[in-house]
Formats: sequence, C-alpha cells, structure tokens
Amino acid sequence: MARAKTLLKNEQFRLTLDRLCYEIIENYPSAREKCIIGIQERGVLLADRIAERLAKLEKGSNMKVGKLDITFYRDDYRLRTVPIKASETDIEFSIEGKDVILIDDVLFSGRTIHAAMAALQDLGRPSRIELLVMVDRRFNRHLPIQANYTGLVVDAYDEAYVKVEYHNIEEEDRILLFSAKSSK
Repeated sequence: MARAKTLLKNEQFRLTLDRLCYEIIENYPSAREKCIIGIQERGVLLADRIAERLAKLEKGSNMKVGKLDITFYRDDYRLRTVPIKASETDIEFSIEGKDVILIDDVLFSGRTIHAAMAALQDLGRPSRIELLVMVDRRFNRHLPIQANYTGLVVDAYDEAYVKVEYHNIEEEDRILLFSAKSSK
C-alpha cells in the first residue's frame, strides 16, 4: 500500500470514539431507547465499536443495533460496469416511530447516506434520523447532508482518499489520508 498520512491512531482514535459516545449519551438519556444502524460494510464496524463502548459507559442501556445494506438504493447501481456485491441487512427490530442513529465511517459526497435513508424508509418511518461519522470530508458534498456527530473533519481534494482502519480487521485503529498521487 502507498504511503499515507496518519491523522489519528490508537489512543487518539479511542478518545474520539469516547467523545462520540458521550455526545450520544448527552442527547439520549439512558431511559430513552436508542437504535443504532451501521451502513454495510465499514459503517457496521464503527457501529459495533460505538455500541460496545456505549454498553460499557451506560450500564443497562436499552440499545438496539442493526446492519443496513444500501446496494440497491444507490443512484449509481445501474451505471456500474462491475456489479456491486450486496451485503445483508440485519435489523431485528422495528424502527417505526423510533430515533435512529445511522453510522458510517466516512461522509464524502452524501450519496451513501441518501441511499441509506431511502432504505430505512422501506423498513418503517423513524421519528428522527441522526448521522454519526468518524470522518467528515466536508468540502466534497454533492447532496445537502450533514453529520450530527463527527469524529474528525478532513479537508482534502476530491482525488484524495480517507480510510478508517480498525484493530480487529487491520493493524491498528487509525485514520489514514492518501494523497491524490498515491494509490489506495
């Protein structure tokens, strides 16, 4: 893999996760039910970490966690020359009338989040949808979508690539920025 700039790693990464969790706790008192839904694939990894940490910070919290596949809701689904591999949607609870925290690793153009909201609408009518992302690439938006909870804001060229890595999948917890001249 090409050289990349490390934006956050290990302890800083953990502190950022904790901050995001404390923001959720502040906005959702423990008596209130939380629904956390990670967008397949990398958003699910972050959702699992957030849910695990929230469970430790809030003993006895009533939190439901799900996985959402958006493959067939993407606006470029029919335009691709290589078929997209679908993942599973695993939401074993009703989202009807609930507050949903949608989770993804990187907010880039906003198209993934748009597709996720369309997919959620097919599962029910939540009372509110909030968005949590580890990285917000704020100057690259194609749609008017904004995160409610953000770990890190990165201002990078369109050609640059941001990757969130998790210690249970890759080497360590870290956020990497690849420049436009390096390959992924």
